[in-house]
Amino acid sequence: MDTVVEVGGLSKNYGNLIAVNEVSFAIRKGEIFGLLGPNGAGKTTTVELIEGLRKPDAGFIKVCGIDTSERTDRVKELIGVQLQTTTIYNRIRVGEAIELFGSYYQRSLRTDEILDEVSLNDKKNSFVEVLSGGQRQRLALALALINDPEILFLDEPTTGLDPQARRNVWDIIERLRERGKTVILTTHYMEEAERLCNRLGVMDYGKIIALDTPRDLIAKQNLESAVEFITSKGVSKGFLQKLPKVSKITKDGDRFVLRTKEAFQVLVQLTRLSESNGFNLESISVRKATLEDVFLELTGRKLRE
Repeated sequence: MDTVVEVGGLSKNYGNLIAVNEVSFAIRKGEIFGLLGPNGAGKTTTVELIEGLRKPDAGFIKVCGIDTSERTDRVKELIGVQLQTTTIYNRIRVGEAIELFGSYYQRSLRTDEILDEVSLNDKKNSFVEVLSGGQRQRLALALALINDPEILFLDEPTTGLDPQARRNVWDIIERLRERGKTVILTTHYMEEAERLCNRLGVMDYGKIIALDTPRDLIAKQNLESAVEFITSKGVSKGFLQKLPKVSKITKDGDRFVLRTKEAFQVLVQLTRLSESNGFNLESISVRKATLEDVFLELTGRKLRE
């Protein structure tokens, strides 16, 4: 696959603060590439450097083979950007906003085509002030798509949305990938990252500390699974400590969580223990390690800290 974004040794400092620290990666055409990290990790600064909104202190950036330090004007015609917060004049109609933004580019898509892409056809003549939060986010996405960009930058595109509105945005992003668009996504949502991203870069303190597919990031850490169950027969944590291959036991009321790398063996032994000691097991489940677990293992802190 062709490389459409190449970043090498990228650094950005603000006084004594190192916001981006010698970051390097490449993004392939047609993939959704995610940057995952807590607030202050350097995600947004990295994206803004690639977009040309900020100038790096060191390193290079190439977008579609173009050195951004030399042809920023050309790069801006090739990219679309949805920032964390998009402020649009409330008393402009949706269709008018799209036509206005389209006039800023040498080439733009038809208004009706864009509205259809983001499912806002019925809001074409509505003022921005009457749109819901989810509709405003889809309008911001439409404005980022107006020039039919090769690469789309989405900075926390679903922050503050309810679950249904979030999934509507996810559907749009997945359709863009099917059309061969390249998407660079920053997010705080693990479910969003797992569902959408072909590859993820985990950032912390200005550095990329891991980069791979979501599945391989989880597999490489070789993290423990969680065996969860409910029993109401007065079983204690101490009683369950006789189970082999269990590293940690937590109890919340009648619910137990057993941490292990050998979930199948633990299930077998747990079943035998319940049969021989006369207590029932209810709501048994095994939860494999998640991206949240990976992030905690890599950084020592939760994503939203």
